[in-house]
Amino acid sequence: MFTSPSPAIDLTWVLLCGFLVMLMQAGFCLLETGFARAKNGINVAIKNLVDFLISSLVYWGFGFGLMFGASWYGLFGTSDFAPEADRGAVFLAALFFQLMFCSTSTTIISGAIAERIRFSSYMLIALVTSAVAYPLFGHWAWGGMLEQTPTGWLAKLGFIDFAGSSVVHSLGGWLSLALCILIGPRIGRFTPGAPPMSAHNLPLSTVGAMVLWFSWFGFNGGSTLGMTDAVPLVLLNTNLAAAAGGLAALGFAWLREQRPNVGHCINGVIGGLVAVTASCHMIPPWAAVVIGMTAGVVVVAGTYLLEKFKIDDVVGAVPVHGFCGAWGTLAVALFGNAAMFPGGVSRLQQLGVQLLGVTVCCTWALGVGFVLLGA
Repeated sequence: MFTSPSPAIDLTWVLLCGFLVMLMQAGFCLLETGFARAKNGINVAIKNLVDFLISSLVYWGFGFGLMFGASWYGLFGTSDFAPEADRGAVFLAALFFQLMFCSTSTTIISGAIAERIRFSSYMLIALVTSAVAYPLFGHWAWGGMLEQTPTGWLAKLGFIDFAGSSVVHSLGGWLSLALCILIGPRIGRFTPGAPPMSAHNLPLSTVGAMVLWFSWFGFNGGSTLGMTDAVPLVLLNTNLAAAAGGLAALGFAWLREQRPNVGHCINGVIGGLVAVTASCHMIPPWAAVVIGMTAGVVVVAGTYLLEKFKIDDVVGAVPVHGFCGAWGTLAVALFGNAAMFPGGVSRLQQLGVQLLGVTVCCTWALGVGFVLLGA
C-alpha cells in the first residue's frame, strides 16, 4: 500500500488520520444532537455511539473482506474476513483507517431520521449499512485500491472518488432519503398552524461542525495512503471548499429569508467538505472554492426542496451528503486534472463514468433502503 521511501512515516500518517476520522463521530453527535429537539437529544447521541460499536465489529468481521478482498467478477470481495494480527502492520493500518470510514457512512443516517424510530430498529439499520450497503458499493468503486490495481467493476471503468463523496457520503445520504420517506415526518412537522420544530442548541451544532471540519483533514488527508506530495494540496482544497460552502449557504439563505440562518451556514460548511472529497487531490485551489460555493447553494436549495415535498430530514443529511456528494463526484470530470483520468479519456468521457457511478450509488442505496430496510 505504501510506495514512498519512508513506510514508517506513511504508517504513522495513516494511523493519525484514522484517529481524526474517528473524531468525526463526536462531531456528528454534537451537530445532530443540537439540531434535534431537547427531549430527544440523548436518543440521537446514543445512536451515534451505538452505530460505531456495531460498524466496528461488523466491518472487521465481514465488511472489509467484502469491500477489499479478492474480487469475484468485480462484484464483491471473497477474502480477508475477520483478519488477525499475522496480516502485518500495513494491512492492519489499512483496515483500521477504512473501518473509520464505514462508521462515518453509517452514522449519517441517524440524524436524518432522528426523533421517530425505535432504537432497536436503528441498530438493525446500522447493521445492514455496515455489512451490506456500504461494503458492496465500496467494492465496486474502490476494489483493488489498496493494491493500486482496480478490481471493482466501477473502478475498472475509471470511476474516481478519491475519499468518498459518493462511496461514503452520497450512500449515507440516499439511504437517509429512503428512510425519511418510509418513516414519514414527525407528528406536527408539516401541520398547518403548528409551531415550528426548531433546533434546540445551535451553539452545540456549531461546535460539532468545527469538529467535523478539523476531522476532515484526516478523512481526506489520510486517503493519500501515505505522506505524499499530494497531502498539502488535499488539505488546502479541503479547507477552501468548506469556507466557500459555508459563506455561499449563508448568503443564499440570507437573500431568500431576509435574515442569516445559522443552520444553513453550518450545513453549507459540511456540504462543501462533502463535495470536495472526491477531487481534492487533483484540482487547483480556485476549483475547490467553486465546488464549495456550488455545494453551499445546493444544500440550501435541497433543503427547500425536501420541505416542499414534506420530507422531514432533521439535520439536512440528504442535501448535505446525498446531493452534495453527487455534485462533488461529477465535479471530478469538470475541474479535475485531465492528465490524471484513467486511460487518458476526455472530460466528456470521464463525466459519463462519473455520472454512471452517481446513478449506481443512488439506485443501490435507495434500493437497499426501500427493500431491505423497509422489510
